[in-house]
Amino acid sequence: MIKTYKDLLIWQKSMDFVTEVYQVTSNLPDNEKYGLISQLRRSSISVPANIAEGFGRNSQGDFKRFLNISMGSLFELQTEIEIARNLGFIEKETFQKLYEDSREIERMISSFISKLG
Repeated sequence: MIKTYKDLLIWQKSMDFVTEVYQVTSNLPDNEKYGLISQLRRSSISVPANIAEGFGRNSQGDFKRFLNISMGSLFELQTEIEIARNLGFIEKETFQKLYEDSREIERMISSFISKLG
């Protein structure tokens, strides 16, 4: 039974992903503090935040719209981790883990949107 957004598996997984992104970005160069680090963190936070906000709107249409916003933030994040990889800031294995985790969340959000109709 889903009573709050915290009961949603997509919210839980995306919250775990935020922690993962924060851990990875803590190892990026200090000169990226206001650049790529900030962007990666903001886009990762946006995913569960929009899921929660959409859930709280008490409208299926609004919830779907916020899930789509979450998806956009996830695509932004996928692009940013690829940039971090291309610049040599993260190792290939770290990139693969982040990317695969983001793809899992992407599939979950997409499925949820489809179920909402």
